[in-house]
Amino acid sequence: MSIKRYSKMAYNDPDDMFFGHCCFPVKVGLDLEIGAGYTTAEVKYAPRAEAGATKEKLIDEYERITRDIITRMVQVGFPSVVLETEHVHSMTINAEWGGEIAHAQKAIMENYHDEYGIKCALRHTPADIRREGECVDLRGDLYSLLMESFDEIASNGADMLSIESLGGKDVFDHAVLRNDIQGYLYSIGVLGTIDVEYLWNDISKIAKKHHVVAAGDTACSQANTAMFIAGGLLNHKISHTSAAVIRAMSAAKTLAVYEAGATGPGKDCAYENTIIKAITGVPISQVGKSSTCAHSDLMGNLTMQCCDLWSNESVEYHGDFGGTTVQCWGETLSYDCAMLNAAIESGNTKVLRDILMISDRYRDPQSYILAYDNSYRLGQTIVEYSDDIFLRAKKAASESCRMIEEASRGYLNLSKFEKLTLAKISKELVSLTDDRDIFMDECQDKYKAEVDTFRPENYGL
Repeated sequence: MSIKRYSKMAYNDPDDMFFGHCCFPVKVGLDLEIGAGYTTAEVKYAPRAEAGATKEKLIDEYERITRDIITRMVQVGFPSVVLETEHVHSMTINAEWGGEIAHAQKAIMENYHDEYGIKCALRHTPADIRREGECVDLRGDLYSLLMESFDEIASNGADMLSIESLGGKDVFDHAVLRNDIQGYLYSIGVLGTIDVEYLWNDISKIAKKHHVVAAGDTACSQANTAMFIAGGLLNHKISHTSAAVIRAMSAAKTLAVYEAGATGPGKDCAYENTIIKAITGVPISQVGKSSTCAHSDLMGNLTMQCCDLWSNESVEYHGDFGGTTVQCWGETLSYDCAMLNAAIESGNTKVLRDILMISDRYRDPQSYILAYDNSYRLGQTIVEYSDDIFLRAKKAASESCRMIEEASRGYLNLSKFEKLTLAKISKELVSLTDDRDIFMDECQDKYKAEVDTFRPENYGL
């Protein structure tokens, strides 16, 4: 397995990071270049439930979605767009379905590119089918079927390959119900990292074989789960500080995707992507204020600060007053990108970046640690311990605690509940060993006994 560890930052200064630019732009699809001086909308969608009844209905649905988006972009005069097709389960289980849908979508996009010159690309994201009910089969028959799906879409028109991987989720779900710091660290920093290294080594080979882009992954199944459970400022199921610390850990896991061969653009719902960009210099997609059709967060402006693609996260396809949902949200995203691009062209990039960032910086611990300067600081911590996947996640968690504690003495207001949680997490992190082997041995015994679906062999352990 080929793994390239990042031991230094891509940027010399966090002030050099901003939207629409990255160190290593990606040329992809039909004349599109991502991170090369402009931003582009990435429209993501879900078919109606009834459309999944047959392959033919599903192909027709995705043809309608594709045509609706591209037509609206041309109608309103936007120069570029990315479409992301996140697979419904049947499209991955039946690999040829995904391939035929990718082919149908790409044919439409090519026609519009040829006639109107719109720059565009197609991202496909197979479902992580390796969890079927109580069966967790990360490296067996279900894994082979997943790779077949990647091969089909790559050979039939998908320009970018992504996934929202689920490695470590069984232990994480157990841990999040108990606010178990050791479980967070084991499931994300160790199990999740081992899994994405294995997974992306093979995805990268498929991308290379078909001359397409191995794009990126996300810690959605762990960090986003924590973010959603933490909820808004009225929710207290888990603390927002816990969610912020989990996010910091998740960057160490997501980084491994690029160490195993991915090149970006990073997946939209990876809120940790600003940290990834700081370390790797790859382009990133992000979600925020224009993804309220899918969910709410506490950093809707801030996440635009360094984006190269700007996504709506997802919306079900149906009619709305302004057209179909994909037309409405695609247009909203594209107007956001037009504003970002105007700032770039007028020399006001950093001014707008800082306005976006400061508007949410102190709203919550989660937004605070993801402000671009703090993302850079977390990145520095991760690369300092680059050779140890466990230790870099642990140190990132500890650094996030220090950052939140420092900010709480200033503009970041923490409730009594959040302060108590911060103190508890900080203390528990200090009590955990820095020795990876000892930590892994302890955790393997502990979680094998406590989590029925945890099988160490899924991770080569």
